[in-house]
Amino acid sequence: MGRVSIRPFSRLRSGFALLDCREFRLVRARCPFCGPGIFVRLNATEAGVRCVRCAASAVHLQLSWAIRETLPDLSTRDVCELSARGPLVDYLQRNARTLTVSEYFEDVSPGALRGGVRCEDVQRLTYADSSFDMVSHTEVLEHVPDDALALGELLRVLRPGGVMLFTVPLHSGECTLERARLVDGGIEHLREPVYHNDPQRRESGILAFRDYGRDILDRLGSAGFVDAKMLPSRPDLPWLEPREIVHARKPFNA
Repeated sequence: MGRVSIRPFSRLRSGFALLDCREFRLVRARCPFCGPGIFVRLNATEAGVRCVRCAASAVHLQLSWAIRETLPDLSTRDVCELSARGPLVDYLQRNARTLTVSEYFEDVSPGALRGGVRCEDVQRLTYADSSFDMVSHTEVLEHVPDDALALGELLRVLRPGGVMLFTVPLHSGECTLERARLVDGGIEHLREPVYHNDPQRRESGILAFRDYGRDILDRLGSAGFVDAKMLPSRPDLPWLEPREIVHARKPFNA
């Protein structure tokens, strides 16, 4: 008998902590990561939607569909993903020519390893210029103190014509709301602090420095990206809320 990986079961076990029995639903559908299967809704929120087989979340599902439509053949692409585990990483590992992954650890120098995982600070990446054809990330930029610096770094490591696809929480307004900033090495809160769940910081969560509005496209343009736009979500599952994917490209002549 073949060996069965316990990792998907571990992911689902943590997901079932979200279970609200009144909202529990099952449906058959095709997962972009692992093919035909069953999806579960653990509660009425976006975070409660999971693929039973690979435990992909709604955010990763939407990003995967956008990647497949934007770059249907990754076999000739060198890809950078700003996380080191999960079904999206597994999918990119199987399909990209090369995949480089990382996590951010406050107490580890950028470029160094912890437990075999590379540490990177998106505000000062250690990768060489023009290293990647695609960069992807989910729910990262809102936690970065200086997102203009981060966008400049992400542009730098992309090759001319390279694509960045990512998600951030978007509120309904046009303008980004700044929630906090760094001042003299400390954090100044401009609004009531908000902390998001984070696998690396399960007890404390991770501070949100801003709530993005539609002007995130202007921020991308100011950083030097072109063709910045919102890709419409794909409601392939009946419970998915509209979730736009942000697309931007490095100019071919850069």
